[in-house]
Amino acid sequence: MEPVSTAIIAALGMLTEKVVQDAYGGLKSLLIKKFGDKSELVATADALENNPESTGRRETLKEEIAAAHADRDEEIIAAAQALIEAIKSQPGGEQTINQTVTGNHNIFSGSGNVTVNRS
Repeated sequence: MEPVSTAIIAALGMLTEKVVQDAYGGLKSLLIKKFGDKSELVATADALENNPESTGRRETLKEEIAAAHADRDEEIIAAAQALIEAIKSQPGGEQTINQTVTGNHNIFSGSGNVTVNRS
């Protein structure tokens, strides 16, 4: 998962923490500045805030980030990385990300401690 959607999704579970709120607000303000408060990307982020457990909304967020090329914008990526670091700095901030993959020829990349469970 690219860093922008990863940061947004991870932050939604920790918005009670001031440092996470501030970093999330910074990223969201940047998205609004670059794409407008009426953009599909911002609207999708708002919808996900209202229902952070929705798999469909998470997938739509990823699609909107790609469609807007937000995953290629250095300033947005930097803000997303700052948000991820803010999350990691909190107790319990090291998040476990579960990803279900089906099919053959799947490629993964990442860093940190990785555990692969095959069923």
